Amino acid sequence: MPALGFASANVARSAVTRYLLHVDRSSDEMIETPSFNVGDCYWRIYCYPNGLSRLVSRLPKSTDHMSINLTLDGRVAKPIIAQVTFSLLDQDGKPVPGHSICLSEIEYSEVGSSYGCDEFFIHKEFLKASGYLVSADCFTVACDISVYRDSPLSDLQQQLLDTDVVFHVGGKTFGAHRSVLAARSPVLEAELYKGTTGCIQIDDMLPQVFDSLLCFIYTDCLPQMTTIEEPMMAEHLLAAADRFGMEELKLICEEKLIRELNDDTAAKILKLAVRHRSSFLREACIEFLEDAPCLEAAMAMDDDLCEHVAMFCPMLLKKMWAYEEDPMQDELAMLF
Repeated sequence: MPALGFASANVARSAVTRYLLHVDRSSDEMIETPSFNVGDCYWRIYCYPNGLSRLVSRLPKSTDHMSINLTLDGRVAKPIIAQVTFSLLDQDGKPVPGHSICLSEIEYSEVGSSYGCDEFFIHKEFLKASGYLVSADCFTVACDISVYRDSPLSDLQQQLLDTDVVFHVGGKTFGAHRSVLAARSPVLEAELYKGTTGCIQIDDMLPQVFDSLLCFIYTDCLPQMTTIEEPMMAEHLLAAADRFGMEELKLICEEKLIRELNDDTAAKILKLAVRHRSSFLREACIEFLEDAPCLEAAMAMDDDLCEHVAMFCPMLLKKMWAYEEDPMQDELAMLF
């Protein structure tokens, strides 16, 4: 794939994250890592210790190379760019000279997008002679990953003084800059330049949500959150992003909520998608609910889900009529 040639002013790059993969070449089993987060996206690494081509074409086991790939493991609202370097490590955890490969500026656009190296050179005799094997046929490969996302306003990441507008939100006060807010939100731009005084009251919003909103406006990033805080904050920020016309933030919240989709949350997330006009989120919910057991389980959790699905994807409900003794048939029939 050709290099995409991003200018540094137009992208934000995540910190490099290292994932250590421990490989045993005496085994033919594919290695699949748990899903992990880099750059606010989820990934998996797949490794074939004795070569992928052997499995595909039934060739003999390879003694001089293996296959390794980085795979996108979660939906993204729009394509992202990742860079990954695979490096063989010695027993001290340092890269072995001549045994690294860098895949630069690779585009990932959908779940399952996978790129890597089908012939990563790992010569067994070389490893033994050089003392790089940890034990027997075992060694370690470092996977260094960073992710690039569009950041058209990354030049705002600097110290700004002399705030010229004040917001009152839930009993707290926040200072900000009209020009910065107007550049990020068409709704705020209209509010700030219609003769409004320097003090604006924001109702129906938690102060911590507005604080995170400002953080995104100024830095194009959200503050660090715990795994418990993240889904709850994503719901509130989705509402705020929709309210203020901030499409970039809306997409980020949608991605976070999609990762929370399960039988217990499907009804709530579908309602959020409808309320905040999120076609991306709605499509993900419908795709999840296309599995009949998931649909039935989700409906059991929320009585109103039936009506929402009937409105936006009636074919899902019609599939359930295939079961003659379906106890929900009378309820479903009233919706058509």
